[in-house]
Amino acid sequence: MRATARLLAEADGRGGTALPVLAGDGPLALRRTRGVAGEACVTVVGAMSAPLGGDRIALEVTAGPGARLRVGSAAATIALPGRAAGPAHYEIRLTVADGAALHWLPEPLISAHGSELMMTTRVELAPTARLVLREEQILGRTGESPGRLTSRLTVHRGGRPLLDQELSYGPGAPGWDGGAVLGGHRAVGQLLVVDPSHDAQPLTPRRLAGTAVLVPLTGPAALATAVAPDALQLRRALDEAVTAVG
Repeated sequence: MRATARLLAEADGRGGTALPVLAGDGPLALRRTRGVAGEACVTVVGAMSAPLGGDRIALEVTAGPGARLRVGSAAATIALPGRAAGPAHYEIRLTVADGAALHWLPEPLISAHGSELMMTTRVELAPTARLVLREEQILGRTGESPGRLTSRLTVHRGGRPLLDQELSYGPGAPGWDGGAVLGGHRAVGQLLVVDPSHDAQPLTPRRLAGTAVLVPLTGPAALATAVAPDALQLRRALDEAVTAVG
């Protein structure tokens, strides 16, 4: 399967945010939900099982100048094995213009046994853009070993690199379950906050609940990283990071 869903948010000139483009495709259905205080909210709904082995799906999200957009998902995304040979590919492309704000808060990605997924998230931020991005990955369903998952996140701000990292878990990934990476945990996630106001008040590194840390990045940004035994404890750690960042 090949599918690309697209979403465009624009300031409507009356203090709100319009959605001139809201186009789902294949397994990605996009639904506008109730927003508050001029913010547009969109929920990604899974229209069919995906990603499966061999699939290539993509989601393109653009927040135009001055727009305020919050994107979530109705349920977790489950990477499953498929009939086609080779890994599935899931690409997310986020663009946030000057004066715009994007909250990217999907539910977790679950790497089921026997699956193979290569996931990439690419973010382009204008100098005055704001971003809150959460990623959560659960390695295997209850009582099963995980599939192979490779996840890469790249963020550019004003055309310059802000963050570029790649993580790999599951069969064939060296050392992924050792003490230097997950240490036996099966849930891993991160929260990235980019806000120009942090230029004047940089955050200080701190340890959060459990096995989670919050560190400042070069530029007005902070990154919280956490590992946990399960999805519930992972979400609690990342929610604490939201409070710490403010």
